[in-house]
Amino acid sequence: MSIYDYQVNTLAGEEVSLSKYEGKVLLIVNTASKCGFTPQYKGLQELYEKFKDHNFEILGFPSNQFKEQEPGSADEIEQFCQVNYGVTFPLFEKVDVKGNTAHPLFQYLSKEAPGVMGSKAVKWNFTKFLVDSQGKVLDRYAPATTPDKIESVIEGLL
Repeated sequence: MSIYDYQVNTLAGEEVSLSKYEGKVLLIVNTASKCGFTPQYKGLQELYEKFKDHNFEILGFPSNQFKEQEPGSADEIEQFCQVNYGVTFPLFEKVDVKGNTAHPLFQYLSKEAPGVMGSKAVKWNFTKFLVDSQGKVLDRYAPATTPDKIESVIEGLL
C-alpha cells in the first residue's frame, strides 16, 4: 500500500482518491474546532498560501476523538474554519485517527511515522504527518509543533 491507495471523503461527502495528490508534498493534519491548538489553523493557512502554487497541499481531517473537541457537522466545521481562519485548503469528513476505528489512512500514517518512543497512536488534535512528493511518509510532528516550525522542512522538499 502507498498513501495514494487510500480513499477519503470531502466534507461534502464526495469520495476522493489520494492519488489526486500524487507528485505533491502533503501535510496531513487531524484537526478540531474547540481545541487549545485550534489557532494553528491560521498558521496552516499561511503555509498553504505560501506554497500551494509549488506542488504543496494541506489535507485537514477533523476528529472528535479527543475530549469531543470537534462536535460540529460538516457544514459547521467548514463554516467555522472559513469564518475564523479563512481556511481554503481541503478539509475532509470527520474521522477517527486512533484505535481500532481509525480511518485506514491514519492507521497507515501512524505505522509509517511512529511517534515518540515508537508509539503508533495519534495522541491529540493537530498531529501533523509530512509526506514527500513520491508519497513517502517522512515524519510526524507533535500537536505543539506549530506550522511555522516545519516551514523550512517543507520548503526544502519543494
